[in-house]
Amino acid sequence: MLTSAENELLCRVEGDSPMGRLMRRHWVPAILSEQLQPDGRPIRVQLFGEKLVAFRNSDGEVGILGEFCPHRKASLAFGRNEECGLRCLYHGWKFDTDGSVLDMPSEPKESALREKAKHLSYPTREVGGFVWTYMGPADLMPDFERPSWAPQENTRVAIAKIELPCNWAQIMEGQIDSAHSSSLHSSDMRPAKGEATAKDDHWVRPSTDKNPRIQVQLTGYGMRYAAIRRPITNSNTHDYVRITTYVAPFTALIPPNSSYNVASVIVPRNDTSSYFHFIAWANEDKLGIETDAWRKFCVLVLGDDVDANFRPIKRNAGNDYLQDRDLMETGHFTGIPGIPNQDIAMWESMGSIADRTQERLGASDIAIVQFRRLMLEAVQEFEKSQQVIGQVEPKLPQAKLCSYQGVVEKTLPWRMLGASDEEVAVLQGLEEDETEKEMAGAAA
Repeated sequence: MLTSAENELLCRVEGDSPMGRLMRRHWVPAILSEQLQPDGRPIRVQLFGEKLVAFRNSDGEVGILGEFCPHRKASLAFGRNEECGLRCLYHGWKFDTDGSVLDMPSEPKESALREKAKHLSYPTREVGGFVWTYMGPADLMPDFERPSWAPQENTRVAIAKIELPCNWAQIMEGQIDSAHSSSLHSSDMRPAKGEATAKDDHWVRPSTDKNPRIQVQLTGYGMRYAAIRRPITNSNTHDYVRITTYVAPFTALIPPNSSYNVASVIVPRNDTSSYFHFIAWANEDKLGIETDAWRKFCVLVLGDDVDANFRPIKRNAGNDYLQDRDLMETGHFTGIPGIPNQDIAMWESMGSIADRTQERLGASDIAIVQFRRLMLEAVQEFEKSQQVIGQVEPKLPQAKLCSYQGVVEKTLPWRMLGASDEEVAVLQGLEEDETEKEMAGAAA
């Protein structure tokens, strides 16, 4: 469990909070590219409690500006997006994607106010189905790099999205927690002989083991951990290993199946709400899945399960997520359709910010404990030295990071499974450093 102070440090992201300032030093996946059309309606975005508006201009360029016009603070979300600028309805002030004033019809033409009234804006990039933004100090902006789920320009990416009324950390812990999948998702992750595969309405994996052994490997970008289970066949000589990779602070790479890789991206909206993205991506040897089919599989269909702003339409805490008790009587474990919806019911039931001071953790929670320790130490180090997790040497490109699943011989060390050649070299170096520290400590 955590102390109350540690829980606050982990969860709070608004204003001058240490975790929020740390996260702002990363490029943030702010909004889906599909939400913005040239000269289309501006979209409200909230990140770390800051209210913003995103728009795509006539030339297809994206701007992310402060939501409220610098003139009289009317919302630019009502503005006219036209002729390569966003015009406030109140007095007609017009801004480009960089926040510069293009027109100020309410002021005399000779007024110098236009040069002085540059509006708050953040830089943007578009990759992997997202518009990204950087919200930290301009002179410390890191180079933008491709994310793990879009390592190449032609990577096939399908994204399901939903806005949730709970803190980012309990969602991320749900993505890192492998043990829960054997219970909560047992109707959608079914045991069967063979390899892990994706069917139209469920996944198959080669194990009935509900008690995985959890082992963690810390890295410079976050951590990798293995959930090791008994496979259905050859359990005396083999293990079924699922490796989840946490890329701090926003991304969890979930073990893949035969058709596509899986990732989760959690972006804090404010202290008590978050944007959750569930991603299927594939290239090279995997076929992938189309966006509409992926959202149907997740039961997060746009216009049916979520509205145009990706807020839930049907299922929420007020109606118990339409849990079907009759369906449970016939064998469905939760009575809630869709893997994400099952998770959402659990996350939201913890409250807007989970109270970690009252928990009783067990052996299956080792990865959760390590995640909390990792991020608390990362934010404390940031406060002390301005060192940003994932941005110190030896640094690996995110596009080289991945997860892993497979049945392997028990004698095969899991720590290098699924790692690229570049990552293997770094991981071996980290292990050698840890061995030297242990030996030095023993000698002392």
